[in-house]
Parts: sequence; C-alpha cells; structure tokens
Amino acid sequence: MPTQEPLRVAIQGEKGAFSHQAALAALGDGVEVVPQQTFDELFSSVVDDRADRALVPIENSLHGSIHENFDRLLHSPLHIVGETQLRIRQCLIARPGSSLGMIRKVASHPVALAQCRRFFAERPQVEAVTAYDTAGAVRDLMKSGLATQGAIASRLAAELYGAHVVVEGIEDDPENYTRFLVLARQPGPVETASKTSIVFVLDNTPGSLYRALGVFAARGVDLCKLESRPLRGHPWEYSFYLDVLGDPRGTAGEAIEELRQGSRELRVLGSYPEGAERNGG
Repeated sequence: MPTQEPLRVAIQGEKGAFSHQAALAALGDGVEVVPQQTFDELFSSVVDDRADRALVPIENSLHGSIHENFDRLLHSPLHIVGETQLRIRQCLIARPGSSLGMIRKVASHPVALAQCRRFFAERPQVEAVTAYDTAGAVRDLMKSGLATQGAIASRLAAELYGAHVVVEGIEDDPENYTRFLVLARQPGPVETASKTSIVFVLDNTPGSLYRALGVFAARGVDLCKLESRPLRGHPWEYSFYLDVLGDPRGTAGEAIEELRQGSRELRVLGSYPEGAERNGG
C-alpha cells in the first residue's frame, strides 16, 4: 500500500517556535511543519494548498488577544477545525559551554522579551535584543553567535538547533498560556464539536448587543469569549467574535440561528472540539 503523506502544518516562525510545539500537541508528532515568515503567508499557504493546516495564535493569557489574527479570520475562507492551549515556558538558551555569568546579550521576539522583564531587571548587565522569532534567534545564535550571547525560546528550539538550555522558566508569570487555532480549507465534523466560533455584525441601535446575547442566556448556553473589532469602512461600528460552548446540533446551534435572524450578517468560523491545556517547554 502507498505510504500516506504527512499532514503539512504551516506555522509563523521557524521550526522550534511555540507554534511548532502547538502543532505537535494539536495534531501529533507525525506532522510536517511548514515555516512561514508572516501571518499573511501563513493563511495564504493553506488557501493555496501549500499546507493542509495552519496553527494560528489567537490570544495569550497575559497579553490578551492577537487582534490582527481576528481580522484575518474574518477575511479568510479558512475554517477553524481545532484548538489547543499551550503553557509557555521561556528558556534562556546559549551555545554549549556558555554559562549564565558569561551572557551579555539575549535576543528574542519582543513578546517573549516582555514576558521576561524580571530576568532583565535583575541582570542590568544583560541587554535585550529584539528578533523576528524566538526559534529564529536560537538558529542564528548557533550559526554565528558568541559565548556571550543568548536567546529566549522553547526547549524544543534548543534541542532542534543543538543549543544549551541555561535556565528554564524565566517568564515573569507561570500562568502563561497561548491559545492556538487549527485552520483548514474545509470545515471539521460537527459530530465531535463542542465549541463554535462565530463573527456577526448588528445594526447600530440601542440594546442590539444585549438582545443578541440574550438568545444564548435564554437557552442556558455558555459563552467563553467575546471580542469586538472595528468594522472596516464603517467608522465606529464593530463586528463581534463570539465563542459558544455546546453541541452545534443542539441548543447552541439553535441560538446561533436565532442570532443570525437578528444580525446584519453572521458567519460561522468553525465548530470544533474544545482544546485542552498542554505544557510547553
């Protein structure tokens, strides 16, 4: 029998990024990771069939929503088919043989640097240097870095590029999770779905959002995420992203259909199994 091709999963950043870890957690170890430089390239890689799935970070427990990716969801034909919540453990990484006392410069993505402010505050001799990607900072360190240089990234990045984890867990807050969405060209099976993401637009009238959310309250349907975004081309009007818990074939689906009747427009972004928390490193 012919060998089945591995699932091609696009991530933003280099191999070893936290998105790579999320892909393994959500889809298994047998996936083929396809790195992309930007989020726009990430989305288009699946639309153009250069990848089968995309792993998209959508919110962080400390820094909130990644608003630009909510906007990309609205304008993309892709469907949400899954999610995972990854515990982010930031590691100080260096070349083999280097030690904490030797390091004078540490490179990483600005978000990762911001999550490790206490580490730098306690070591004024260490300079933070911005890089486009956490794992890319480790790759560059191993290509041309010095023993006095380091990077902040995942343990996976250190393992992939042959680097050394000097200190693990240097993030300021241990309750640091990022939620990732799994996107595909076709919708997922509703039979296994327990969560539905929608985006809708209401007429700008008093009480419209209250009435819209009331269709869920009247049925006892739980909502776990509400996000507003400016509606392009309509100043001071907004689209609303909503995550609805429950079987989309039951009362949750009934509430969504009632909301559709009272909305100017409504799109179901995807129905999928609710993701579990996973440990990163």
